[in-house]
Amino acid sequence: MKVLACYNIKGGVGKTTTAVNLAYLAAQEGARTLVWDLDPQAAASFYFRIEPKVKGGGRRLFGGKRRIINAIKGTDYERLDLLPADFSFRNLDLQLNRHKKPLRRLQKILKPLRASYDYVFLDCAPSISLVSENVFYAADALLVPTIPTTLSLRTLRQLVKFCAKRDLSELVLLPFFSMVDRRKGLHRLILEHPPKAATGVLGTYIPYASDIEKMGLRRAPLLAHTERSPSALAYQSLWHEIRKRLEGADR
Repeated sequence: MKVLACYNIKGGVGKTTTAVNLAYLAAQEGARTLVWDLDPQAAASFYFRIEPKVKGGGRRLFGGKRRIINAIKGTDYERLDLLPADFSFRNLDLQLNRHKKPLRRLQKILKPLRASYDYVFLDCAPSISLVSENVFYAADALLVPTIPTTLSLRTLRQLVKFCAKRDLSELVLLPFFSMVDRRKGLHRLILEHPPKAATGVLGTYIPYASDIEKMGLRRAPLLAHTERSPSALAYQSLWHEIRKRLEGADR
């Protein structure tokens, strides 16, 4: 089982659309796939038309009083499940801090799912917190959508430094550019002449496009409605590139 976290310190960069669309692609390829909506804003749960509620909330789930498998819901798509968000997830830092090994709690909770899923996508809230650090230790890779702007690249640099200080050498960082608008001079400049802060960014970028925004109206993955639009092709290319990077890391 591979655990892939869609994460960025910044909000509004395309984490949820990335998690939803890549998970959909993985399931369409035949992989048993789970999306865990860890963000109390519950956008991934909204896209999958599932109520953002977990019985007992984060306290019972992270306290070990509720089996994770019992909180999982099926979606409208074959081989694709969702563990919905809950508004109580806003207090997860407090819950985690009560455990002896607070940085490894998420890793422990995910362990029973290894026999059931090939991929788990974590849709993470924007922050650097105890929850974030749990994600770093639980994940095999961080998928980091990054808008091609100066401040977004600065945030990416902060994340790289944070992981280096925590000695997270086994965690694969896979940043990529998202919400790219080639009409903007700065976006074009950074794409064509990547600065040092963009070292390691994947070759595929996700455009800023209305069909991605319309996911909120359709409440469904983009790829469930179109496979040939530029945005859909970009997600397919991104997923192919991510899988190749993960296979290379395994070797």
